[in-house]
Parts: sequence; C-alpha cells; structure tokens
Amino acid sequence: MRAVIQRVLSASVTVDGEVVGAIDAPGLLVYLGVTHDDGPAQVAWTARKVWDLRLLRDEQSASDAAAPVLVVSQFTLYGDARKGRRPTWQAAAPGPVSEPLYDAVCDELVRLGAEVARGRFGADMQVASVNDGPITLVLDSP
Repeated sequence: MRAVIQRVLSASVTVDGEVVGAIDAPGLLVYLGVTHDDGPAQVAWTARKVWDLRLLRDEQSASDAAAPVLVVSQFTLYGDARKGRRPTWQAAAPGPVSEPLYDAVCDELVRLGAEVARGRFGADMQVASVNDGPITLVLDSP
C-alpha cells in the first residue's frame, strides 16, 4: 500500500461539479494506492501510520490535534514510467481488489478516532487543496 500524505489547511474533492468530500480545517490529504498483495495487515499499518505521524505544526500528529483526514483513491501511485513514454499500471490492484481495501483504510481511520472525508472511488475527481508548509510525504507499507 502506498500513500502520499500532504499537510493541508483545507482540501476538497469534486465529481461532476458536486463536492463529495472536504476538510475545512488544518489536516491531512491522503492519496492512497493499493497493490496486488495488500491486505488487512497493510490496511492497519497504513491507517495507524497516517493517524500517528507527526506531520502537523508543532510536531503534532492528526491524532494529537484531532485533525481531519481526506482520503482519495489513486491507482496511479503504482504507475511505472521507467520505460518508454507511456506508464504502465500493472502494479496497481484492480478495482474489485482495491476498493474494499481503500474503504477499510478509511474505516480504520474512523475507528482510530479520525474525522474522515472521502473521494469517490473510481470517479474522475478534481482535487483542490491549500498545502501547509508545503509538507508532502510518500509512505510505503511494509
């Protein structure tokens, strides 16, 4: 499982002109990609790491600050562009595999105490964010 985490002042996801998920306070924007061998262990690890990483101001974690988290599915995190001019997406798990794991990460964050907003899985989304810092981190689960 791969996540790109950004510290933001606000963020929103729009699909077909409708805002489907938003956070209006300092928090985290998480782009989440799933690969073929991900499962419950990667879900638990990723959710806990996102919630506990000290990425916010004053070295606080989202859990310390009760900061909101917006999670957006993004299979392109597993794109491979090392050869040629067209990336391949072979390392990304297909929708029937990745959607339940995306939902599980969101659900686990809620279970940990997070206020979670979501994008819409598989949709053509427009993501708007006001980065804070900017702070961006790439996180790969073990």
